[in-house]
Amino acid sequence: MSELLVLIKAAQEALGFSQPRYSNFSVGVAVQTESGRVYKGSNFENPSLMMSLCAEKVAILKALSEVKEDIKKILILSQEDEYCYPCGSCRQFIYEFCPQAEIYLYSSKGIKKYTIEELLPHAFKR
Repeated sequence: MSELLVLIKAAQEALGFSQPRYSNFSVGVAVQTESGRVYKGSNFENPSLMMSLCAEKVAILKALSEVKEDIKKILILSQEDEYCYPCGSCRQFIYEFCPQAEIYLYSSKGIKKYTIEELLPHAFKR
């Protein structure tokens, strides 16, 4: 099974844990580290939307809190049959914590591949 198929399956599994109580928009993410380890994340919403957690951040933080390895791939999908692009906050988060990662968006239409520079061409820099 190719690496991307493993990530697609993991992200689809993560969808089942999503708790989009207000938007009804489930997101599943799988990230892969340099050693090939895969970490999953799903979105969790709170009445105070500022306290909600995006699936991208959940998956990235799970990986970074367990291993000292770079994240090399991020795969994002949703329950909709459209490509699910990361929000602006997640784009900046990816830029800060895993700028080298290849970012894949999956739908039944296929897979799109991006770099963070393509998704966030004018990132905030300190």
